Amino acid sequence: MIDVAILGASGFVGAELLRLCVGHPSLRAARLFADSQAGASVAEAHPHLAPAYGAARFEPWSPASLKGVPLVFAALPHGESQKIAASILDSGAKFVDLGADFRLSEASDYEKWYGEAHGAPDLLDRFVYGIPELNRTAIAKADAVAAAGCYPTATILALKPLLPLIDRATIVVNAASGVSGAGKALKENTHFNTVDENFTAYGLLNHRHTAEMEMALGVNILFTPHLAPMNRGILATCTARAKGPCDPLAALALAYENEPFIHVSETPPSTKWTLGSNAVHLTARYDERTGNVLAIAALDNLVKGAAGQMIQCANLMLGLDESAGLTNVGVWP
Repeated sequence: MIDVAILGASGFVGAELLRLCVGHPSLRAARLFADSQAGASVAEAHPHLAPAYGAARFEPWSPASLKGVPLVFAALPHGESQKIAASILDSGAKFVDLGADFRLSEASDYEKWYGEAHGAPDLLDRFVYGIPELNRTAIAKADAVAAAGCYPTATILALKPLLPLIDRATIVVNAASGVSGAGKALKENTHFNTVDENFTAYGLLNHRHTAEMEMALGVNILFTPHLAPMNRGILATCTARAKGPCDPLAALALAYENEPFIHVSETPPSTKWTLGSNAVHLTARYDERTGNVLAIAALDNLVKGAAGQMIQCANLMLGLDESAGLTNVGVWP
């Protein structure tokens, strides 16, 4: 078994990493870091994991704690990975980071989209952008991967094969996320009374994930995220002007015919189909009446949009079966 350290193990993504490690044939969650809940048991923070983790407890982060650990997962608030990435990489461990800290290739983009200078710009070149379906070969050779965000994963996978068919200056993306995408911390705009029976747009014109989409696709995008009254899921609806009559569904099917976690179908996807899985469900249409292409993607924001994608990347980095410990089958009902 390969020992794994998880930073941010007490959060939602940390819980998913712990859950997925239980079913992984080669990974064992050995060091669990959570400064805010150091000393607390896994069972207290994640009761559903109690049968698997028994009396295991969270510990405070220390670089010395990584001795002998070959793989580190980090699911930390933005800005925190920049402070510790150097010490993780110096330890010799392979590093998969879920934060946005190293997703963008240019330090100047962090000032534009995050409103602050990057704290470790010299390390940006060490990280490979973590969507295996796009960067499989580079991820397999990397010692540091910045796993993509949930909104960008859905959007990029829906649009990348369709770029030859569309006018790249006309892309509009409207996407809705479950509340777990906001993290575990209590916030007024995500508590029950605010979210229940409500649907709202936010981050108008300047949502940070836009930068990832534009970097990976090489286009400008008008992106509007929405908060939906559900626990999990991303549904991204993408439109653009077509260059002419085309078959975008066939383009998606051809691009992803050998991808284990991507399912292309004529049936419009539902977020609940992806619950608990690393799957992405895609469909697309060409509209003769308006001359537009429509593409829709659904995924579980905590799995393919977070912990599952991290493990998929780690499998590649470690030379394991890319699908190890992951499923493309959701839970229903």
